[in-house]
Amino acid sequence: MSVNRIPVAIIGSGNIGTDLMIKVMRHGKYLEMGAMVGIDPDSDGLARAKRLGVPITAGGIDGLLAMPNFGEIRIVFDATSAGAHKRHNDLLQDKGIRVIDLTPAAIGPYVIPAINIDERLDSVNINMVTCGGQATIPIVKAVSRVARAHYAEIIASIASKSAGPGTRANIDEFTETTSSAIEVLGGATRGKAIIILNPAEPPLIMRDTVFVLSEMADTDAIEESINAMVQAVQAYVPGYRMKQRVQFEEVTASAPLNVPGLGKLTGLKTSVFLEVEGAAHYLPAYAGNLDIMTSAALACAERFAQTQIAEAV
Repeated sequence: MSVNRIPVAIIGSGNIGTDLMIKVMRHGKYLEMGAMVGIDPDSDGLARAKRLGVPITAGGIDGLLAMPNFGEIRIVFDATSAGAHKRHNDLLQDKGIRVIDLTPAAIGPYVIPAINIDERLDSVNINMVTCGGQATIPIVKAVSRVARAHYAEIIASIASKSAGPGTRANIDEFTETTSSAIEVLGGATRGKAIIILNPAEPPLIMRDTVFVLSEMADTDAIEESINAMVQAVQAYVPGYRMKQRVQFEEVTASAPLNVPGLGKLTGLKTSVFLEVEGAAHYLPAYAGNLDIMTSAALACAERFAQTQIAEAV
């Protein structure tokens, strides 16, 4: 273990876990791989980790706890499922390990690096929301820091081929977690999330649509806020970009937006159209939905590790 790097473990040797491992090894400034954990001894993720010299176990969380170097690990990424995360977290918290949750379990607070990582540096468990949340909620936040946001709706469209068993098994949690985080992190009074698995061939990259209904405000100020937020996300997800300029439309009393629970609303409708191209470290470039999750998780872990190293000096 280097005094300038914090050892980390990844639980989950599927697509997300394997891509995250490669990111840690290629781009981790304050991190180093301490363990790759799976439950399928024949998984490509474990095989690749072994070839790269990373300690591995196919024994799941129990295998990780029994590894000889477990005492050195300070941060664990959980890239398994919402159902499995609770047990993983309970066991790791008993050992004093900080956990970064890439499932929709949401045991810990929601974190999106461009919005609130510095506010959560003392958290022992943070939740990375969802791929759709990481892509769209920064835009909702950008609007709500200029004008009060009554309602925000996001539609995340991803290639079917980039949605593995874990993603498909957590669709309900995806919509619930993302909708909640739109309100908690985005600042909207009411949030709604929709995910679309697009079977098109060749596969299309991740595309997201964000609609925000807010109080009337200076459109130049909102657009400036959105552009600044896009740049903040691009700092850790280079393939994140807007497809066109921000669109604005006044919603009037003659044709209000009817939101269940809120009634008829008027104001300024802001529409933003995004796409996320993956870095293709392990997965194809069209899998931007996975890339934004692993990139965001890496950014959070780097910030945690930087703080820990600075405190130890």
